[in-house]
Amino acid sequence: MQSDAAIDGAENRMPELAHFADVEAMVATLKPERPVYCVRPSVLRQTARHFIELFPGTVMYAVKSNPEAAVTRPLYDAGIRHFDTASLDEIATIKSAFPDATAYFMHPVKSRTAIREAHGRYEVRHFAIDHPSELDKLCQELKTRDSIIVVRLATPHTDALFDLSDKFGVDPERAVGLMQACSRSGFRVGLAFHIGSQCLDPNAFMSGFDAAREVIATVDTPLACFDVGGGFPVDYAGVEVPRLERYIDVIRVGVESLALPPDCPVMCEPGRALVAHAQSVVVQVQLRKGRDLYINDGRYGSLIAPSIGIHFPVRHVGQRDARGDCDFRVFGPTCDGLDVLPRPIRLPESITEGDWIEFGYSGAYSNALRTDFNGFRPERFVTVDAPFQR
Repeated sequence: MQSDAAIDGAENRMPELAHFADVEAMVATLKPERPVYCVRPSVLRQTARHFIELFPGTVMYAVKSNPEAAVTRPLYDAGIRHFDTASLDEIATIKSAFPDATAYFMHPVKSRTAIREAHGRYEVRHFAIDHPSELDKLCQELKTRDSIIVVRLATPHTDALFDLSDKFGVDPERAVGLMQACSRSGFRVGLAFHIGSQCLDPNAFMSGFDAAREVIATVDTPLACFDVGGGFPVDYAGVEVPRLERYIDVIRVGVESLALPPDCPVMCEPGRALVAHAQSVVVQVQLRKGRDLYINDGRYGSLIAPSIGIHFPVRHVGQRDARGDCDFRVFGPTCDGLDVLPRPIRLPESITEGDWIEFGYSGAYSNALRTDFNGFRPERFVTVDAPFQR
């Protein structure tokens, strides 16, 4: 049997990821002693096509949720051609992989170098702002006025796990002033809002439409695009979410209420909802102390989400224990005492050192948030066919 290091070296030289029918086959073949990300391209393609079919406009993938090529390629193959990017590095990653794709610089705060490079080198033509000083940057750094400046509205905090309007967005009155300033500066103007991440109430989108309606009724600048943001949720452990169709129905009603110009594209920015179900991370138990387990991944790697209220469904890879399950406290691999999952996870009573555990629905904000603290950094990706079994 090859060592982990030997297998890693071989995979790094291969143009394609190792492929397995399911997680059990991966474990039987690799017997990995380090975490493994299991990507499901078929789930990515199916989810992307479903979103494209339902949404009444353009679907942009929010790259920040998972920028890995093994994830973005199946989304592209399924028809995603528009990407919500937040940095010059994200823009470069997308444009180098997909030259015909359109990248949108939707972070409201950008460096001057990033503005110049995004526009001049990567042909980005959409820039989000929420403050006059950011418009000043664009006016000074963009030598032509061929771009659309998207003004971001703030929305009230509703039933979203993560509120974004405390950090970004302006009220309708300031949005009107910004849009007018953009128009006077020679730019076309768009409008956007974001109701927050992991929103469990479809009707929360109406708060964004209400604010947008107030702006549109006041400003005399024609809209060049309208962006309803993201927030579409995932049914993590212990969470029930409405069907995507309910969110789309609310968005359709909201868009119709705005009476947008016929040539004004409507956009959305799903990230989590496109990729969460399509990836899991398989970890190994390295030590058991009674009801405490020590595994080779944790909050400084792929498992920060449980510490901020997202709980992945979990399963033991292998045969179930006839004696039943019990609760275990789970520690990550670093020397930091904070590296512990915030609540126990239920696993077979017989679990022991060398066993594998799969954290499902971890395709969003897992590998994207990992660090190399203490020298622990999950790196290996494989593809599997079978979906995660809850």
